[in-house]
Amino acid sequence: MSAASALQKAIFARLSGDVALTALIGGNAITDRRLATPTAPLVVIAGIDSADHSTATEPGEEHVVTLEVWSDAAGNRQGQAIAAAVRAALHDAALSLAGHRLVLLFHRETRLTRDDRFHRAEMQFRAVTEPET
Repeated sequence: MSAASALQKAIFARLSGDVALTALIGGNAITDRRLATPTAPLVVIAGIDSADHSTATEPGEEHVVTLEVWSDAAGNRQGQAIAAAVRAALHDAALSLAGHRLVLLFHRETRLTRDDRFHRAEMQFRAVTEPET
């Protein structure tokens, strides 16, 4: 399994099992696929961009993980609360990855936007992984 795939599975498991987050969005509101008719609130694992991060002696990868929080509430408050719960669940988390070791996982930024239907918080996390030895 690739490091990105293992990281995605670990993130999904952490978010799905987080009591504070699921209290805000419900138990089935975390996804990694495009939904034909999305219902909010929702957390979407929108993408993972990976690049080589090897040193002279150790192989490794750097990943930028993009998560989207969707809220159809009248204002930003619900989206901000969900984004805060996601950050609390993932920032500096010690996740277990199949076949890889998570060196670090840090929140980089959150941007709030809105369209005709949803308020969105786009969150980026930086992760570094190494293969298990």
